[in-house]
Amino acid sequence: MRDTRRARLMLGLLLAVALILITVDHRAGNNHVLGPVRDFAGAVFGKVERVGAAVTRPITGFVGMLRDAPSAQRAIADLRKENARLRDEVSAQRLDKGRAEKLDRMLGLAGLGRYRIVPAQVVARRTVAGFEDTVEIDAGTGDGIRPDMTVLSDAGLVGRVVQTGPAGSTVALLTDPALSAGARLEGGNELGVVSGLGEAGGGGNLIRFRLLDSTVPIGVGRRIVSFGSQQSKPYVPGVPIGVVERVDNTPGEVTRTAYARPFTDFSALDVVGVVVAAPKRDPRDAVLPPKPPPPKPPREDQRRGDDGRGQGHASLEAEWGLGDRGRGAGDESRATTERQAREGRPEAARERRGRHGTQAVDGEQYAQEQHAQEQHAQEQHAQEQHAQEQHAEEPPTAHERPAAGEPRNAPRQHDGAAADDGRGGRN
Repeated sequence: MRDTRRARLMLGLLLAVALILITVDHRAGNNHVLGPVRDFAGAVFGKVERVGAAVTRPITGFVGMLRDAPSAQRAIADLRKENARLRDEVSAQRLDKGRAEKLDRMLGLAGLGRYRIVPAQVVARRTVAGFEDTVEIDAGTGDGIRPDMTVLSDAGLVGRVVQTGPAGSTVALLTDPALSAGARLEGGNELGVVSGLGEAGGGGNLIRFRLLDSTVPIGVGRRIVSFGSQQSKPYVPGVPIGVVERVDNTPGEVTRTAYARPFTDFSALDVVGVVVAAPKRDPRDAVLPPKPPPPKPPREDQRRGDDGRGQGHASLEAEWGLGDRGRGAGDESRATTERQAREGRPEAARERRGRHGTQAVDGEQYAQEQHAQEQHAQEQHAQEQHAQEQHAEEPPTAHERPAAGEPRNAPRQHDGAAADDGRGGRN
């Protein structure tokens, strides 16, 4: 009882002292009587509070982590699912965009050839008796597909339909060795035959082209189009096939053989079109893609290799006189180049322009430009001489003062005769 009574007494005393201090501090206003005591207590207890927080913060954090672990795991799992779903959507959108672009190009190709097509998608690769390289498409007799119809892609010929079903069809690819199609070279009428090489032929994606007339030359880079079948079955005319990459020149053969790279990428077939109605007229070469521009010739510094930059810079200094030799060597080299171009040697002019990194031009054109510039310079020089002659022929004005030592009333003589002599000499 004594301890309890003493504790109550101490608690009451502390409360009374606290109330007194609060009242005094409040009535003091801006003149804080207990300001130093408060500052000292704040500094001491502030340090104690920071130390205590540093000690207890890891413990409270660990306890909170254990408390929130289940909900955090659920949030992480939800985020992973959302991320996977978004990735699938992006992949699907990218795939749909690629298919839409291929379909657009294929419709453009069909429009150029006046082909009426039914779009389809390759769904699987399968093997059919008698053929080695075939694919399955998702269009069949319900879509108007019949056997022996031409199949094309956004780039060129794919093959022909060999089997049909209500909702699907089988297409034999042009790379199949059992498949052959009539073909011709671009811009000609010489008949040939293209056929696949297959896996056993070791041709990869190449196809064989046999030209029936062995006297007709075949060059690398020539393009091949379909010749067309009777009643356009199984092949319609004018479909691009490929580009010649290699020619076999075997003497004594009745036919000429070449190997071409197909326009169609058979390793990535996706969207195809089945020609259900052939054009009324042969489109000839109208469906072929435009030829790529010829490659630009390499610059002089690129042909020199890794050290071409330094050597090219030294050659420029030597040619144009930018080094220690002054500008005389450069002027002499430039004059020599222009003289060679005018004398029918355009190679030097073309070589000099190539070393400066500009676009290479024909030497004859360069010589004509230089000749036109010289004529323009000569005309300007003649006009300046004519103006000087007219100025020399003008009589002296009345207020022109006589020369020193000459009588004031002596007749003045001008150099008209000398000017006439000068004109006569020039004429």
